[in-house]
Amino acid sequence: MAYAATAGTTYPPITAPPGVLALQRALVWLAGASGAIVFIEPSPYELVTLTASVLFFATGVRMRLVFMPLLFALIVLNVGYSIGAIPFLDKPEVVTWVFTSWYMAVTVIFFAMVMSEDTEARLDMLRRGLLVGAMIAALAGIAGYFHLVPGGYDLLTLYDRARGTFKDPNVLGAFLILPALFALQSVVSDRVGKAFRNAIAFGIISLAVLLSFSRAAWGGLVLTSVFMLVLMVLTSRSQAQRSRIIVMALIAVILAVALIAVLLSIGSVADMFKQRASFDQSYDEGRFGRFGRHILGAQMALEMPFGIGPLQFHTYFPEDTHNSFLNAFMSGGWISGVCYPALVFVSVIVGFRYVFMRVPWQRGYLVMFSAFLGTVAESFIIDTDHWRHFWMMLGTMWGMYAAAERYRATQAAVISAEASAAS
Repeated sequence: MAYAATAGTTYPPITAPPGVLALQRALVWLAGASGAIVFIEPSPYELVTLTASVLFFATGVRMRLVFMPLLFALIVLNVGYSIGAIPFLDKPEVVTWVFTSWYMAVTVIFFAMVMSEDTEARLDMLRRGLLVGAMIAALAGIAGYFHLVPGGYDLLTLYDRARGTFKDPNVLGAFLILPALFALQSVVSDRVGKAFRNAIAFGIISLAVLLSFSRAAWGGLVLTSVFMLVLMVLTSRSQAQRSRIIVMALIAVILAVALIAVLLSIGSVADMFKQRASFDQSYDEGRFGRFGRHILGAQMALEMPFGIGPLQFHTYFPEDTHNSFLNAFMSGGWISGVCYPALVFVSVIVGFRYVFMRVPWQRGYLVMFSAFLGTVAESFIIDTDHWRHFWMMLGTMWGMYAAAERYRATQAAVISAEASAAS
């Protein structure tokens, strides 16, 4: 898989009329924006990606040889899930879970194929769509939390936590990290007008993350922001760029601390913050707490090669796995349990290879890679295996791997031709 992901290709780029190209880019924007509305099923995201897949195949998209290992891994992963689900096919929720897993795999291949062509423009459209969707979800969560919409509190919050257009506050917080990083990157590197607009967006999105009261999202936003800014400093082309990034990052930290201080002056926010910030949550501790379940579940995984089936972990323990890697073993046995971490960690290892490659979309790649790495880390403490944006990031990264190799090959050919002409 690692070799195939970095292998070059001799395929020429797909050319399309301007109208078709505009349609394709608009579909990418719509896919990014629709990912923020998932409190109904099928969600707009499913409908948009399905429609976009049909239109892209009709107007020009190509399966590349470098995606074959990715396709193979996704098929094997879901075959394991399907085998594990056989004893429970009379349960509609299990059937839905398996079909959703297969569909998420389809979206990975879709985004990989789409992002391997017209990469810079399509990534920018995805960024724009994600920011629009994030603003909708964030504003909905904030409005619901502060009772700004009649009847909105019950609809847009859960357990006194903002959930916006999502079913779960934890997923809202996790989804907002990627667009927050895009906004933050603009704040520290773009011209004043664009940076100011994105500073407002970053503030709103960060407020929604805070009000989701998701500890994983809090930590994820902070750590991925720091990681992305470090990569930006390391890959900057001038001392002036590096200095601006550092200065603007320090200003952003000061403003963020000030915002948190203001919010903590509100009694209800302060009480929930204190409760959620505690590390002694009852569901984390004890033999059957979150981490105790991880140990017991790992012991079960070694003894049950076919797992226990999707959505069955809670029949053995008080709660779900809250660990995507363990859930792969439990849901799909050793087949999925080996395949899932292999797919994820190979993608991460390969991803590090492209951090310092000078491609036109390098800035966007740093954001995507940072957010993906943060989600992978979060997968150890929560179930991320049906998060739409996780699979979207995975497919997008593989598409950028292929595009980067083609770009490098093209640049090498140009340099070789210039050297031959000069001699």
